Amino acid sequence: MKEDIHIKYLFANEQDTTWGIVVNSAGYQNIAPGQPYPPQNHPTRYLFSTKRGRVLDEYQLLYIVRGKGKFVFPGQKLKDVREGNMFLLFPGEWHNYYPDKTTGWDEYWIGFKGCNIDDRVKNGFFHTDKPIFQVGLSEELVRLYKSAIAIAKKQQPGYQQILAGIVSHLLGMMYSQDKLSLFDESKVVGRIEKAKMLMSNEFNVSITPEEIAGRVNMSYSWFRRIFKHYTGFTPAQYILALKIRKSKELLTHSDLTAQEIACDVGFNDSNNFFAIFKKKTGMTPVAYRNLTRRAQNSPRATLRLHGVI
Repeated sequence: MKEDIHIKYLFANEQDTTWGIVVNSAGYQNIAPGQPYPPQNHPTRYLFSTKRGRVLDEYQLLYIVRGKGKFVFPGQKLKDVREGNMFLLFPGEWHNYYPDKTTGWDEYWIGFKGCNIDDRVKNGFFHTDKPIFQVGLSEELVRLYKSAIAIAKKQQPGYQQILAGIVSHLLGMMYSQDKLSLFDESKVVGRIEKAKMLMSNEFNVSITPEEIAGRVNMSYSWFRRIFKHYTGFTPAQYILALKIRKSKELLTHSDLTAQEIACDVGFNDSNNFFAIFKKKTGMTPVAYRNLTRRAQNSPRATLRLHGVI
């Protein structure tokens, strides 16, 4: 499933700044091979020329989930960056980066500032001389970025505080995964995480476990064994679980018919969808829709849905 470009620039009031971290921007963009970079759809203070580089007045945390490119910071030669890399930009520090013209890249970013991140830098957790982190492809990291973008769009009361928590979660995961990478010489974990991302993005277009194995450069028998050991699911079970999870979401929050939902999540036969859904959940799609919609308005129904009563 191809994602749209999402970019959001934010404001923070004086009280927000006392929380310790405020978020100024969050976004995602797909840069196709040969596409000019950076796109000219950003405010002036964020624009830069890849010939001259840029200096920001905030931190930015970028995550490359597809493609490759270059990154450079003061006193260093061009560094290769690729999918699975995160890099931290520091306020007041010149930097430059861009995707390879042959591949482009997909990037997520979040921009922020505050005394909490300043303290972490002062205490040595992050250094201007080590801005690149090896984290691999992680479905959880992508989910955090997507959540930040969704929250930034709504800007409901307290959204800055929620975004601050997401920033702290991203920084913690980045720090931890980079440390772990020092001890993990195997590329298996990265391949499995990439497989999970591919499944999450394409579960509704009849992608097969064999195709996924090929795209992460593993034989199917080895991929199936490692995937089951890593996730607790066979690849086919994992794809099915994604379909069921999306079906539940659509049944509760959309007006699509059960037949339309079956098609939307990738079931060619609605009868097969009904049978599998009932086997996995213990109820028909219509019964699940009725129960979950009642639960939205009834605390007792909510407790029953979660097995409390």
